[in-house]
Amino acid sequence: MTEVLQVKQVNKIYEGKSPFQALSNVSFQVETGEFIGIMGPSGSGKTTLLNLISTIDFPTTGEVLINGQAPHRLGGSSLAQFRRKQLGFIFQDFNLLDTLTMGENIILPLVLEKVHPKETNYALQAIAEKLGISSILNKRTHEVSGGQKQRAAIARAIIHKPSLLLADEPTGNLDSKSAKDVLVAMQAMNEQQQATMLMVTHDPLAASYCHRILFIKDGKLFNEIHRGSNRQVFFQQIIDALSMLGGDANDLSTIRL
Repeated sequence: MTEVLQVKQVNKIYEGKSPFQALSNVSFQVETGEFIGIMGPSGSGKTTLLNLISTIDFPTTGEVLINGQAPHRLGGSSLAQFRRKQLGFIFQDFNLLDTLTMGENIILPLVLEKVHPKETNYALQAIAEKLGISSILNKRTHEVSGGQKQRAAIARAIIHKPSLLLADEPTGNLDSKSAKDVLVAMQAMNEQQQATMLMVTHDPLAASYCHRILFIKDGKLFNEIHRGSNRQVFFQQIIDALSMLGGDANDLSTIRL
């Protein structure tokens, strides 16, 4: 297996009157086709880590390599192009454009890459069918449910076949049925297309769809657990690991059995 992502001895310090070390010596790898979860209490460094991997921010020391490249060494248009081609993003609040139809939202990455309209339409129909959203492609964002919006966001994130898909609390704004639909859709993309995924979540149920979970506390990797064949057992292991981590009660407030 090839490593899509390598995080090597990463430290992140925010300078100021009282400098703050958000990440301390974090190292891990993600191989092609893995579905990885990142969990931890509020303020543990999850978002900082995601920002470094997504090239929104850069490490103080250490390296983040995506397909062997260090995006933090790229500048301007090269970085923008790298991000557009190599990465896909799924956000908690969908980030869809209200002025476009769902179909137009989904094909945005291909339009930016100037892919031929015929190829673009073929890719759109194929991904929409896989995610069960073919019937909403001509609708606007206010005409569809939260779960449909998030499945459209997954389609947009993956239509250009990025090396790494990054999801930030993708079920955070959804009811339990919509959340399950989205997680099943993400799992299907992972299994059918070998999509490599990294998901930050507070939700143990969402995390139970991953292959393994990295737990982070006070900016350091604290623990790692792997899923076996039984997702219910894995779910319980996640609950147990989170209780060891500590944190606020509301860190577990989104549990949906």
